[in-house]
Amino acid sequence: MAITHSTAARNAAANAILAILNTGSGTAAGKLVFKTTGGSVLSTLPLSTTAFGAASSGVATANAITSDGAAAGTGTATKFELQDRDGNPTVLGAVGNGSGGDINLSSNVITAGDTVAMTSLTYTAAT
Repeated sequence: MAITHSTAARNAAANAILAILNTGSGTAAGKLVFKTTGGSVLSTLPLSTTAFGAASSGVATANAITSDGAAAGTGTATKFELQDRDGNPTVLGAVGNGSGGDINLSSNVITAGDTVAMTSLTYTAAT
């Protein structure tokens, strides 16, 4: 039998992990950073001061995410980090080109100066 968690445990886990995004000495909010396989930063999207709402059924939905109006680099985004206010990675995952990733972009090829935007983002705690 696989290990499972109650809804209350999943909510608590999601809320605890995502609360870390609001920690650190910086005054800015956490951020969503897209990177290449080699770790080069392509684009940084600031999260709202309260990055995610409270989890329900183990799923937390991000509040407003500010677009990056001028991507920093050119390359293929293959991974992402949700970072706290000090730039410490909290959640890491894969980026897909339309599908197959933890975050899927309409195109994961980013060119310096591009506008990169997210229309929605959720975090789901394991069942």
